[in-house]
Amino acid sequence: MFLFRWKNLKFRITPVLSRAIFWIILWTMVLPPVFAADNTLKFGLHVSAMGNLDPHFAAGSQDRAFADMVFNGLLRYQPGNAPKIEPDLAEAMPEFRMEGGRQIWTVILKKGVMFHDSPDVPAYELTADDVIFSLTKSADKQYCAYSGNYTGMTLVKKGKYRLEIIPANPVSPVLFFPKISNYGGGFIVSRKVIEKKGYEEFKTHPVGTGPFKFSSHLKDKYISLVANKDYFRGAPRLAGVEIHFMPELTDREAALNAGRMHVVTGSGEKGWILDIERKQGITVDTHGAGEVGTVHLNMTVPPLNDIRVRKAIAYALGRQGFLDTISSRISGPVFSPVPDQFLPGGIPEKEATLLRLTYARDLPRAVKLLADAGYAQGFTLDLVSSEKRVYRRAYEVLARQLADVGIKCNVRVVPHSEMHRVIRKDPRPIVIYFAWRPNADAYLTRFFHSDSIVVSGKRPDTNFSHYDKIDKIIEAARMETDPKTQINLWVQAQIRILNDMAALPIMFGRNCYARRTSLDYGHTLVSTMALYPQFTERTHLDD
Repeated sequence: MFLFRWKNLKFRITPVLSRAIFWIILWTMVLPPVFAADNTLKFGLHVSAMGNLDPHFAAGSQDRAFADMVFNGLLRYQPGNAPKIEPDLAEAMPEFRMEGGRQIWTVILKKGVMFHDSPDVPAYELTADDVIFSLTKSADKQYCAYSGNYTGMTLVKKGKYRLEIIPANPVSPVLFFPKISNYGGGFIVSRKVIEKKGYEEFKTHPVGTGPFKFSSHLKDKYISLVANKDYFRGAPRLAGVEIHFMPELTDREAALNAGRMHVVTGSGEKGWILDIERKQGITVDTHGAGEVGTVHLNMTVPPLNDIRVRKAIAYALGRQGFLDTISSRISGPVFSPVPDQFLPGGIPEKEATLLRLTYARDLPRAVKLLADAGYAQGFTLDLVSSEKRVYRRAYEVLARQLADVGIKCNVRVVPHSEMHRVIRKDPRPIVIYFAWRPNADAYLTRFFHSDSIVVSGKRPDTNFSHYDKIDKIIEAARMETDPKTQINLWVQAQIRILNDMAALPIMFGRNCYARRTSLDYGHTLVSTMALYPQFTERTHLDD
């Protein structure tokens, strides 16, 4: 028997009491964690802050997850099964007719879809006015990061629930449908909120029609969403969702193990998936879309304006070095800007090898090219990386491999949202960028058409290479209706990109999330455009 004091009180721990304490401690270690009774899903993301609450500027995974839960598009990528597209706010898949050389798409809206209520603006029904307002906003580069996909569209109201969309040039359904889906500029925002409260207010309290509505935002900590009980697909089974910003993997793991989080961003580091899956009540999901990691070389910045230097950099880099940083369960090599593993129009390894465009690591060749260009002693590059592990590791490999040929890289690590801002406003000599796009045209247009050149392009987007050599090929492919001819044009464009070494495709990486087995997403999980497993009205907890 043990005796101890606390201030003036005495406690006796008898053998019976000591056994009881032992079993209580054991039970707390073995029994599943007990979550809050409010049925709110806790989601731990691998970033330190929110990027942008306006869905038309969604770039990072935190932005895309938020936009996916709060907003809708006329069409949507089927939850968990992208790139399959189905109607969302639209009653059915739009159809088109040709009149005087113009392609006219008719969209009929669902009736009774309600925008969320917000301060000073009560809930109201979605109409064609909101759709026209949103797509007009998306065409303005001041209000949308993806304006290049919407410029030139003509929008005509034909009734309260009916409108016509007339592209600047006819396009195939495979290229039109993604423009009006729940991605990029396709999200429909509240016209009344922006007109009454102003755009700046909308950016702090966004309003959409999705299954969850904005509640609060504690900067650098979390965003709170609550269920939209009036959601047109049915009231969500969850009471809400909290998105917690947790950049450190150890913090996310601890929170998941302790039951403070239901699902967290995982890690592609070798061995991590096996280790976490050994924990009771935890499983790991990996899913597409397969984001492609590409090294973009700015052709306008000395010394990279010399093709010999760009090719030297390509030969100094080895794909395997990048792949070694990530679990083989979620990664693989790519050899063209459009990943042939996921989309038509890419160049497979065998064909790239025959064309001598794989740029397998060859240090002697890289050294000679640098010497021929007058840089035998190398040079220094100032680069910017996101805090995200996949970016940090990629830039570490890049710096280590380029050091082998005398190129020194000073890499500044910043929050993920800050990286997106910097590389778009202050061009860098090299940008490593991980991204998924829905089709070959989107990849080539947004990364390699001159209109998409950051800062100086007509519709600035993500052309970090400042490349302007394949505009006509991209445009011809976009207008082509024969699939074989279209694919051939896409391949020709990429051969030119690789010959000019505007960019070096490195790898693809799938998304990885660890969750409590008590969480059911409510759909199968194969691939998502939103870069997270997707929480919908069907998602539920079985605690």
